[in-house]
Amino acid sequence: MKAKAAVFMGAHKDFEVREFDVTATPRGYGQMELIASGICGTDLHFHNGKLAINPPTVIGHEFVGKITDLDEKDAKQYDLAVGDHVIADIAVPCGECILCKNGDDANCVNMQVTNGGSIDVAPYLYGGYAEVNYTPLSNLVKIPNEIPPVVAATFACPGPTAIHSFELAKKAGVDFEKINVAVVQGLGPVGTFAVMYLKALGVKKVYAITAGNDTTRENVALTLGADQVFNLTREGVDNVTKALQAENDGLGVDLCMECSGAPSAVVQGMDILRNRGIYLVPGQYSASGGIEIQPQLITFKALHILGSSQYSMCDVRTYLDFLSVHTELYEKIEKLGTKFKVSEINEAIAYAKSGKNVKTLLVK
Repeated sequence: MKAKAAVFMGAHKDFEVREFDVTATPRGYGQMELIASGICGTDLHFHNGKLAINPPTVIGHEFVGKITDLDEKDAKQYDLAVGDHVIADIAVPCGECILCKNGDDANCVNMQVTNGGSIDVAPYLYGGYAEVNYTPLSNLVKIPNEIPPVVAATFACPGPTAIHSFELAKKAGVDFEKINVAVVQGLGPVGTFAVMYLKALGVKKVYAITAGNDTTRENVALTLGADQVFNLTREGVDNVTKALQAENDGLGVDLCMECSGAPSAVVQGMDILRNRGIYLVPGQYSASGGIEIQPQLITFKALHILGSSQYSMCDVRTYLDFLSVHTELYEKIEKLGTKFKVSEINEAIAYAKSGKNVKTLLVK
């Protein structure tokens, strides 16, 4: 049996589609058949040369699949079985560093990944851009039967990424029941999920900020609960800033979440927040250049700024719990994914970069 995989060949280079032998499943691993695997913004940063990774390799870390082989004795420990639908979680924290021991394994200083194995050594297929994947059983999270696996795949990474940021805010004392006005900067996958999640938390007003002339993502955000979407290209940065500073009787917004990845967004985020406003920053995930900020705003406004870079297995489970409760969202979510076969990887990458949709998925 053979399986296709898209091999990353380096920044700005086309991927190569290769066939690999489907080999015996290593002890402690699950073998999975692809259902859907998302193209993440991190993967685009690799391809754009803004994050480094050594080619050739199979990248991708948003694999959702059906288990086709595993050691049954090992599997009992994790309540897994052949036929289960699962999300493969990439992160392998060490469990020994100061962060892991303090319950913050998402920021482990010795973090390893499940997709780092060599494509020259069996079983070859550790990354998400493949028709078959091998992941340690300890890193598989079972998808409840009521959730369609393609729905779970749509925000398999963006959902837990946003949720981890919100969980850090809660640990820092943020009471979301007291948030009147929240703003999400950027309407990629993380931002789109954040709009949906904030509305589900009961935030009274949820605004989004985007840019460009394509209204696809704006319309999606409105469908998912945004009260208004501001467009920087059409309305101008100053006008959008003034409109949001007028919230809360002229104090500004309570919470802002940066999901765009544009360094300039940070300047506007700090400007629109009220005194003691909360700024969540999970979106600056690449070396995209520096900006000049006004640091006195942090002091005079007493801003609460929280960075968030990774997520934990518990955040994946919280994500699935959220989907289990909000079944009314399934139809809307499933429409957000544009599907390409693994063999169409270069078209898929180009489409993901175009910004014409919310999520690009690889399927078998």
